[in-house]
Amino acid sequence: MRPSTYIARGLSLAALLMALGVSASLDDPEIVIETTFPESNPFGHVVNGERNQIYLLVENKSDRNVTLQSVAGSFHHPETGTLIKNTSSLTYGFPLLEGSKLQIPYSFYSEFKPGDLRLNIWLEHSVDDDKYRVTAYDSVVTIVEPEPSWLDFKLYERLFQIPSVFAALAGVSYATYNAYVPSQKPKRRRPTEVSAPVGTVTASGSSGYQEEWIPEHHLKKSKGKKTKPDNVAASEESSSDVNGTEGKKTKKGKKY
Repeated sequence: MRPSTYIARGLSLAALLMALGVSASLDDPEIVIETTFPESNPFGHVVNGERNQIYLLVENKSDRNVTLQSVAGSFHHPETGTLIKNTSSLTYGFPLLEGSKLQIPYSFYSEFKPGDLRLNIWLEHSVDDDKYRVTAYDSVVTIVEPEPSWLDFKLYERLFQIPSVFAALAGVSYATYNAYVPSQKPKRRRPTEVSAPVGTVTASGSSGYQEEWIPEHHLKKSKGKKTKPDNVAASEESSSDVNGTEGKKTKKGKKY
């Protein structure tokens, strides 16, 4: 066979495939989607750590009834289009009659560094057993951090974690210092021995005193003037009285 025959057959096959593709695209139900962010987010920012919400207004312009199956999305690099992470997928299963509209919410979360990313959101719907996918949103969004609030318990939790971290570092530093730096032990002082008092102890009544603790000039005065105890003085007086009476008796007994 001539080469021209192969070329002609190839061109006819390509034309047939293109016709099948066009007919298939013409058979797809016409679904138009309009996406909007809430009024509280007029700039369409995506906030980290919070539930981000977007509304999809779906309109069925075909002459067939469709079923809205699910909505999902993904984040991509704004320049290269590289997939970074898929978002959560929400299942609906709502029927959408021909020529009708329906608004459905879609929520997703973000945990990325602040900056620009491309957000792609799509809707999957079905007609009988055939499934279709329609792009609902495809644009660059700005990732931002949440604004601080006095009612943010995570903020208080982070503030309370700072002192505990410093305390832990201080404890580790102190333990390392004691482990590697030799510490000078303080010299122990020997207890001073109290010498027993030397000298006579004079007791007066029930209490006594030690001569060691009395100045010498006081001791000389006390030694110069010795006082007799009460019992000794009483005994001397009684003995003198007896001697006196006996003397008188002896004198009376003598006669010249």
